Amino acid sequence: MLCAALAALSLLAWPLPREALDWQPALAADQPWRAVTAAFVHWTPRHLAANLAGCAVLALLGWRAALGPREAGAALIALPLTQLGLLLRPELQRYAGLSGELHALAAIAALTLLARGGRERGVGVALALGLTAKLALEAPLGAALRSVPGFDFPVAPLAHLTGAIAGALAWRLTMRRL
Repeated sequence: MLCAALAALSLLAWPLPREALDWQPALAADQPWRAVTAAFVHWTPRHLAANLAGCAVLALLGWRAALGPREAGAALIALPLTQLGLLLRPELQRYAGLSGELHALAAIAALTLLARGGRERGVGVALALGLTAKLALEAPLGAALRSVPGFDFPVAPLAHLTGAIAGALAWRLTMRRL
C-alpha cells in the first residue's frame, strides 16, 4: 500500500509547479516541507516512469516478503532523511524524485529479511549485497550529478546512498532486533 501511495502522490504532483516542491538546500530551513515533497516531483516523463516502475518492483517484493506496518513506518521516517542527507553536497542545488526513497525501501526490506531465518535470510543477504554493489558502482561521493545512458535527466547518485542509509537508520529505530 505504501508503494501505491508513493506512486499516486507522484502522479498527483506531476502537473504541479516543480520549483515549488523540489529539494533546494538553500530553502531547507524556510521551507522544510520540501524534504518530503521533493520525492514526488519528477523532471521528465521518463523519470516519473522509472520511479513508478521502481514502486511496482518494491511493492511486489514487499507483498511477497509480507512486509508490514513497521516497515512502512520506517519508510516514512526515511523519506525526509533522504533529502536531508543531500545537504552534504551543497553544489547539488536541486533534487527531485523517488529514487532515494526507493533505495530506503530496498534497505528496509533487506534488513527485515536478514533478521528472519531460513530462505528469507538468504534473500535478504542477496538483496543487501545487490544494493551495496549498486551503490558502490554508482560512486555516490563522486560527481553530484551524472548523465546516465537511457535517461533524459541527470541522476544524483548521492540520493541513492542517503536513501539507503536513511532506510537503515529508520529500520533500526522501528525494529526490535537486528
